[in-house]
Parts: sequence; structure tokens; C-alpha cells
Amino acid sequence: LRLPEQISLDSIINFWDKADFTLKLWNSFQISFFVAIFGVALSFFTAYAIGIGKVRGRFWILGLFLVAFTIPGEALMYPLLRMSKMVGLYDNIWSLIIIFAVLQSAFGTYLIASVMSDFPSELLEAARIDGAGSWRLMKDIVFPLVRPTLTVLMVFFFIWTWNEFLLPLVLLPSNDSQTVALSMGLASG
Repeated sequence: LRLPEQISLDSIINFWDKADFTLKLWNSFQISFFVAIFGVALSFFTAYAIGIGKVRGRFWILGLFLVAFTIPGEALMYPLLRMSKMVGLYDNIWSLIIIFAVLQSAFGTYLIASVMSDFPSELLEAARIDGAGSWRLMKDIVFPLVRPTLTVLMVFFFIWTWNEFLLPLVLLPSNDSQTVALSMGLASG
């Protein structure tokens, strides 16, 4: 076993330029960032309504979210493709941002609602007695206490979106809108 005599980065530089990899990185970052923000916000507001609010049948609603996890992503491919074409978002990164934010918020809602359902009712009642309305209760009491969970969820959403291959393959056919995972997968073939 011996060390190489010289190191050449020509192949990497050639790939970077040929694939316009800087653009792919920027596309992946934008999609993952916005999905993380929108997905966590949607999850938080939905979970607040289910976990803290007075939603009837919240056990069944959470069960519905749990069942939604069992649907394979491949089964949603054609309907999502058709809908993105109908609304004019085919080959646009916003189609992925909207779809992933909604799909991943199902998991986020389930997770955050589970955390919120164990909230001490005394704390919430004390805030209500002090005159806190629903908005202030959510902003000043609930949000600071679930912030660590939201941060972890944001990291998960970012990573899951960054690594996604199949939906970008179907919804982003042009070279200018592709992601890193898609570019790497197509380059290896």
C-alpha cells in the first residue's frame, strides 16, 4: 500500500462546472430551508389546535395523521405530478416546497401534538387567569417550551428534504431546477 504521488482535482472541477453544481446546491438549500420553515410552522399551528385547543375528536385526528405515514410516497407520485401541472408549478422548486412542507407537517403535527398533550394544564390555566388569550398563550407560554422540539423537527425536515430523490426526479426535469441529490444520482449513471 502506497500513497499517491500526485493528487488531481481535475475530475471534481470538471464535474462541478459541467453539472453547474453551485446552482444545484443553491436549489437544494432553498427547497430544504423553506420546507423546514413552512413545515415546522404548519406543524406547530396544527398541533397547537389539536394538542392545546378544544378540537373535538383529536384522538381520531392524530390517528388519521398516523395512518397518513403508512401511505408510500410512490403512490402519491402521479396525483402530485398532475396537480403541479394543473396549477402551473411543474418544473418549479415551489412545487417541491409546498408538497414537502405539507407532507412532512403530518409527522410534525403528530410529534408536536404528542408533546403538547402532556403540557401541564396548571401552567396554561394560570396564564389564562392572568388574562392571556389564545394567541398570547401560544406565543409566550407554549412556543418557548416546545422550541427545542421545533428546532429538532426543523433539522429533520431540512435533512429529509435535502436527501429526497424521487419527487425532484419527477417534478424538476430541467437542469436549472434540479437538486444536489438528483444531480449526483444522474451523474453516477
